[in-house]
Amino acid sequence: MALDPLLTPFRLKHLTLKNRIMSTAHEPAYSEDGMPKDRYRLYHREKARGGMALTMTAGSAVVSTDSPQAFGNLHAYDDAIVPWLKALAEDCHEHDCKVMIQLTHLGRRTGWNKADWLPVLSASPVREAAHRAFPKEAEDWDLERIIGDYASAAQRMQAAGLDGIEFEAYGHLMDSFWSPATNRRTDRWGGSLDNRLRFTWAVLDAVRAAVGPGFIVGLRMVADEAMEHGLGRDEGVEIARRLAASGKVDFLNLIRGHIDTDAALTGVIPIQGMAYAPHLDFAGEVRAATGLPMFHAARIPDVATARHAIAGGKLDMVGMTRAHIADPHITRKVAAGHEARIRPCVGATYCLDRIYEGGGALCIHNAATGREATVPHAIARAEVARRVVVVGAGPAGLEAARVAGERGHRVTLLEAAARPGGQVGLIVQLARRREMVGIIDWRLAEIERLGVELRCNVYAEAEEVLALAPDLVVIATGGVPQLPEAAAGLARTSWEVISGEVAAQGRVLVYEDGAGHAGLMAAEMAARAGAEVELVTPERTLAPDVGGMNHVPYMRAFHELGVRVTINTRLAGAARAGNGVAVRLGSDFAPGWGEERRVDMLVADHGTLPNDELYHALKPLSRNLGALDHAALIGAGDVFPVRNPGGAFTLYRIGDAVAARNIHAGIYDALRLGIRC
Repeated sequence: MALDPLLTPFRLKHLTLKNRIMSTAHEPAYSEDGMPKDRYRLYHREKARGGMALTMTAGSAVVSTDSPQAFGNLHAYDDAIVPWLKALAEDCHEHDCKVMIQLTHLGRRTGWNKADWLPVLSASPVREAAHRAFPKEAEDWDLERIIGDYASAAQRMQAAGLDGIEFEAYGHLMDSFWSPATNRRTDRWGGSLDNRLRFTWAVLDAVRAAVGPGFIVGLRMVADEAMEHGLGRDEGVEIARRLAASGKVDFLNLIRGHIDTDAALTGVIPIQGMAYAPHLDFAGEVRAATGLPMFHAARIPDVATARHAIAGGKLDMVGMTRAHIADPHITRKVAAGHEARIRPCVGATYCLDRIYEGGGALCIHNAATGREATVPHAIARAEVARRVVVVGAGPAGLEAARVAGERGHRVTLLEAAARPGGQVGLIVQLARRREMVGIIDWRLAEIERLGVELRCNVYAEAEEVLALAPDLVVIATGGVPQLPEAAAGLARTSWEVISGEVAAQGRVLVYEDGAGHAGLMAAEMAARAGAEVELVTPERTLAPDVGGMNHVPYMRAFHELGVRVTINTRLAGAARAGNGVAVRLGSDFAPGWGEERRVDMLVADHGTLPNDELYHALKPLSRNLGALDHAALIGAGDVFPVRNPGGAFTLYRIGDAVAARNIHAGIYDALRLGIRC
């Protein structure tokens, strides 16, 4: 058989990369004090163990103190980073995985009111909407200093034993000189393309003088900003050609688009419901035009697309970055012939949204990523096999059954509905979110492989569970929609609209008080059904638990469909008004203020209440009376205290059966408790 194109080696200068799979530079926001300490190191080590050839760290590491971190960026300007990166590189090299780092000056893509409160810089004083700073136009002395900072940072990376570096040139300082949209200068740094490239050449020359000709240096660059008055395709490709001809750059990592707004960012980094690999062909064209090795990542979540990128000669190294957050062992599974067992990236982009909202990257359905110090990706078998019953086959229950199966337990999974899925069955009713079914389908395949017995159409009561003589019972029965008291029994739930159980017609007011996706989905689906929709929320921002990138398609739909959004407004009451509803709105800010809306339907989302009847029926019969030792769960020791020595089984509940949260929380519950059983 011919060798899989993804598994063929690639020679980059003196460096042999064992296959064509990489994780491109990104910032998971796992840094501590700007350093890649243990959490950061273990995250990259796991991907190296998983078989990839190259992991790119940082997204990006900042070279200057006047480029303060915007989302957990590493401090490449600090000598203290060298031993931390050295340890990371050594860990990855043990698995023949090469390590590079992305360096940058963020330019205007950060804020002035953090770190040392130094002015934000850019080629010209053009504000970036995403980070909102009004930048100072960089002066000659600024640029001289920053050029030196790039060189010093490169030397630190070389001293740490990294295999190479790349510079970030999309949305940051370097390419702010390239783009007519951000460079309005009339001095030697602006105007002609020669002038706009002057800063780039100065950086490359200084870096080459510092690290020598043998060290690998690349550029992650935008070759087409795809925006009015921005850097166009022709000039972008010409820049790539000039970089190739200069001999100063060893590879390119191509980007298309711009990132100065949330909407634009999803064009560069597409989310679920958007096209796979939208810029792959363009990357191939630039590769052909320059002859330089080409790296690229932009929604290449599956092995088939990655294989096509290499086999079709479009790329030399294919970036599967979010895919490796979902499953860091992709390459190992491909090599072993277990491609079907790869945990899929479903495009939820929970990972990036958490970063941009100030948290660390987490996969919506791999709770081990970013927690490698305490939660394993590969689950060990238990010393003693036990009889386990899991009730509820939503994401949390399926994960509990999978983990128990991996532990070697005998598992029965009971589900009341005709098919598994829980609330994911509602999510996929919105067409662009249908990839979320991968969370369910992957687990169904895994529990089948592990021999878990799945029984659907079983509304389990205590008698059914006890008849199975369990040693352990996991309650994953989820939640049921709750309505705000002010709805006075007149509101329909978001679930009823999303499922199609209730047809939204006429004038519809959606009261969104769950802070998540459900209220937004109900509003969008009502509008798509032809209703005239107003979405009202008491929050000061719309659905704050929905991150900026997932916010984009909702707002696109709301604008296109005419959905009116009202924030900072609370539901005060509702009354029947003929065939409709009179909705009273109030304010937390002005107690005497109020307005009334006459609508045909009031829809509300106010989270869920635990569906916990079975849990409470079983609780007095259990050894631990449902109790968990939180200190032991977070640290070490027996998680399940014995409170009833005569009890026949251990009992705990997970996910929304505890309280309204999200998919990741339920899966994390199932994993971290399951590995202790």
